[in-house]
Order: sequence, then structure tokens, then C-alpha cells
Amino acid sequence: MKRILIVGLVALTALTAVVATAIAKPTAKSAAGSVCVLLPDTKSSVRWEQFDRPAFVTALKAAGVSYTITNAQGDAQKQLSQANQCLANGAKVVIVTSLDAGSSIAIQKAAALKGAKTIDYDRLVVGGKGAAYVSFDGHSVGVLQGQGVVAGLKAAGKYTGRRVLLPGRRLVVAELNGGPTDNNSFLFKGGYDSVLTPLYNSSRLKKGPDKFVPQWDNQQALTIFQQMLVQTGNKIDAVAAANDGLANAVVTALKAAKLKPVPLSGQDATAQGVQNIISGWQTMTVYKAVPLEAKAAAAVAVKLLKGQPLGAAQTVKNNGYNEPAILIKPQSITKANYTILFQQGFLKKSEVCVGTYAQYCK
Repeated sequence: MKRILIVGLVALTALTAVVATAIAKPTAKSAAGSVCVLLPDTKSSVRWEQFDRPAFVTALKAAGVSYTITNAQGDAQKQLSQANQCLANGAKVVIVTSLDAGSSIAIQKAAALKGAKTIDYDRLVVGGKGAAYVSFDGHSVGVLQGQGVVAGLKAAGKYTGRRVLLPGRRLVVAELNGGPTDNNSFLFKGGYDSVLTPLYNSSRLKKGPDKFVPQWDNQQALTIFQQMLVQTGNKIDAVAAANDGLANAVVTALKAAKLKPVPLSGQDATAQGVQNIISGWQTMTVYKAVPLEAKAAAAVAVKLLKGQPLGAAQTVKNNGYNEPAILIKPQSITKANYTILFQQGFLKKSEVCVGTYAQYCK
């Protein structure tokens, strides 16, 4: 039995609708939804409202099932209350993007008492027992990020694969990780550390400050990275940043200190991330085809509603529990290939190539 399923990245049709009032109000086809989608926040990434919500609307409407979609705005107890309300209204499947393990396990237990099933969406509920886990291959995301940082150093002529010394010192790589309560943060970090740690150990590179950012909060990330610059005397040569929001905090800090760009990773292929890439401030981002992920989760939800077998022989280990899993393969995006995001309808050129960034667009 295979342990992990990797689903190939496919071309996606453009999203046909964006819910303008999504942050303030739940989206619902029926007040008593059969499927309850619990999104986490708007601070960690723009993806949840800009991409995930409309993708779920499209997929669940197409499946002909009733649904409710809410956003907890980073409040784990609020998410638990939203889940309880869904279950009281008769939800039979709860799709949860976890804010922390404790509240998410409580959601799973509440669902079980009501005879409902849960799906771990994007983030594994560590220590829980979801009916399925639908996400991207988090370790592979981190590997792409680590490779991007090294490629950036090479492109800048600072690193050739051998030990490199600047005047009196080695190249320093800082790590700005995601939220410490998000299991994905450790998957991403494990991925880029698998690339970078051998280079640290062989003295080819030097490991710099290494910090997690509570709740993926971009403002806290800015403060943390500013402290990193002070700690190192502004001598940071590259940064493994876990997503585009954290990467932009790095860019903001570098500009404020009147420092030059450094090799810098990201994730989520946001408009802001791509703008930083084409203007030379960010090396790469990781494209995770969110509509494909939402579509996969919706398909699993429909099977659970109908009592059909999931048909997935793949699993991930979750504290001794073999949880059925669908893991989607991510893709690296750089200045050389960013236009595929337009071609596949993930971003619009008009979202990226505006204002001062228009001059950098192909």
C-alpha cells in the first residue's frame, strides 16, 4: 500500500467569480448545509478568501450539494463555534483548515457525536482522526523553497557549490518559518532544511537566525526579521521564508534599511509575491493550484455524504493513525515562468502588472 499520493498539476480554468463580501459574511447555498467549510483567517495568506472560497463555491455548486463557508479570522474558539453551528444546522461533512490541534480535535469529536465526518484541509490535524487529509505535498514545497534559495545565491554569483567566504565570513542564510501551531510549517521547514542543512554542516553556508512567526502574522514577521538584521549587523545573505506574506515582510525590512535584495523564497503565488519576483526582490514562490485542492476536497466530501468508498489506498501517518490522503504536487515559480499563472487563470495579468510593476512584465 502506498503511503502518499501525488496528484499532477494540471491546467486550471479561470475562476468565474470572486466573492467580494467573503470576509465579512459566510457563503451559503443553504442555511442547513450538508457540507461545512471552515477557513482559518485572512492574515496568514490572501489565498483563503481570494482562491479557496470561490473554488469551493464552484466545486460544491457543481456537485449539487448544500454548503456553508465561514472564516474564523484566526480565532480557534470562533472556528469551533462555527463548526458547532454547522453541526446544529445538520452538516454531515466538515472541511476544516486547522488553527490549532486542540480546537480542531474538538471539532472532530463534536462531528463524530453528530454522526458527521471531517476532512483535514490543507493542514493535518495532528493527533486527530479525520476521514481524509487533502493538501499539497508540504515537504516538497519546502524542498522547492530550499532549492530556490541556493539557486538565487548561485545566480547572484555568490555561491558555486563550494565553501564561499565573503570578506572574513561565510554566506548567512536566515529562516523565517510559518506559525508554530500549524503542522505545515514543520513540513515546509523540513523540506528546505533537507536542502540547506547539509550545506551548513559542510561549512558551505552558515545558518543564521531561525524563527517561527506566530499565526503566520506578517506584521510580526516584519518585527522578527528586523530583529534578525540587528542581530547579524545586517549581514544576512539569503532568506528561506515560508510564504509570500513573510517574504514581503523581509522585502519591507530590507527596503527600510536601504539594503539590497537577497535570495528569498516564498509560497502561494500571490499577486504581491509575483510582483516582488519580477521586480527582483524575491527569488521564487511555490504555486499551489488551490482550485485543484478545493475540488479534490469537495469530491471527497461528496463521497462521504453518499457513503461511498474514498478509493484512496494512500495514507499519511498521524500519531499512529493511517489517514487517507490526497497530496497535490506543487510547482516552483520564478521570473522565468511566472506567466503560466496567467495562462492557467490562477492570477490575472491586471492584478500583477499594475503601477510601477507594469515595466517588469513580459
